[in-house]
Amino acid sequence: MERPDAMQRVRRAHTETLLAQLRSAGPLSRAELIRLTGLSRTTLFDIIGDLITRGVVVEREPELSGQRGRGRPTSTVSLNPSAGRIIGIDLARASITVVIATLGHDILASGTRAVTLTAGPARRADAAGKLIDDLVREHDIDLRALEAIGIGLPGLVTGRGRPAGGGSSATAKQISTRIHERYGAAVITDNNSRLAALAEGTWGAARDVRDAVYVRWSDGVGGGFIVDGQLARGAHGAAGEIGHVSVDPDGDPCPCGGRGCLELLIRPSALIEQCARRGVTVQDPADLVAQAQAGVPAVREVLHDAAVLLGQVLSGSVVQLDPGTIAIGGLLAQAGDTVLEPVRTAIARLAIPRHPRRVDVVPAQFGDEGGAMGAVAAALRFTASESLLPTRPLT
Repeated sequence: MERPDAMQRVRRAHTETLLAQLRSAGPLSRAELIRLTGLSRTTLFDIIGDLITRGVVVEREPELSGQRGRGRPTSTVSLNPSAGRIIGIDLARASITVVIATLGHDILASGTRAVTLTAGPARRADAAGKLIDDLVREHDIDLRALEAIGIGLPGLVTGRGRPAGGGSSATAKQISTRIHERYGAAVITDNNSRLAALAEGTWGAARDVRDAVYVRWSDGVGGGFIVDGQLARGAHGAAGEIGHVSVDPDGDPCPCGGRGCLELLIRPSALIEQCARRGVTVQDPADLVAQAQAGVPAVREVLHDAAVLLGQVLSGSVVQLDPGTIAIGGLLAQAGDTVLEPVRTAIARLAIPRHPRRVDVVPAQFGDEGGAMGAVAAALRFTASESLLPTRPLT
């Protein structure tokens, strides 16, 4: 006969497994939880009933749509929104985006502000804190239940730890330490394009696949890989640096130390210069997209050729990782099929054409907020692994 203390340990382990899924994935039906946790129907229903009674989780009624289908809509279970708060920050080169969310994946507030390119780590951290404080006041948010803060940064971020976590860049350490001192919560840092990939894998265009590639094509070119449901960071924090794949070894030097990197050739400033050489004046990246959508031939040709280069690089990722979905985000992705179709064609032509597989090349769901949303997702996953059962009384 199994001892009561052993049974309690098993019960706690099952409960933590269930809560980890809810923290990482958000609201789930009981059927989805059975599939994801491997628990029996009886055990899972019993645990959920206990957690609802304790106020740890809540049941959500299905949202009604205008269409009627067969079968009854399914209710979902989520963590109690009052059980904790999560903050996601994207400290991009020229802007700061903040998202404040609950453990139940509800967005309470979000906002974006410009920041000067020359601002150092302390000023950037303080600017993020000011935006957070303004959102808290504006939306009357209580941060006493703040559990974790995720921060996305450009460039190499090798560590994913709390303040002063080993292996992270000096800038990431300075920013995370300053934010931690201001709010007292655990801080997780990562590359912001990689975090945007995590957002797509958690809630966006790659939600329903286990293996995916994300590309952010904006002022620069970055990305991220989702491998077997997990965000790949690599041994040195460089996973997903798609923009620094060399496509011309004899080309111009890149700040990364390489030559002829993809980013040098397809970033907006380079494409605007190419348009100028063809006699077309383009004011800025937004104008580049607008003229492509308006059908200006020279602009469409420039974007088409750039997308072909991107597709050639991505074909290597397809061969090596075998993703089910490639999601392309960032400002230039707004040109739609002008850039998506050449990418699809290049992959179909170069990535083992005889292999019978399907790779969906789709627009990313999240725009400029993708990095901050991914920072929320990273913080949620951190809390799922570090602190599963609530440590604060629920009110």
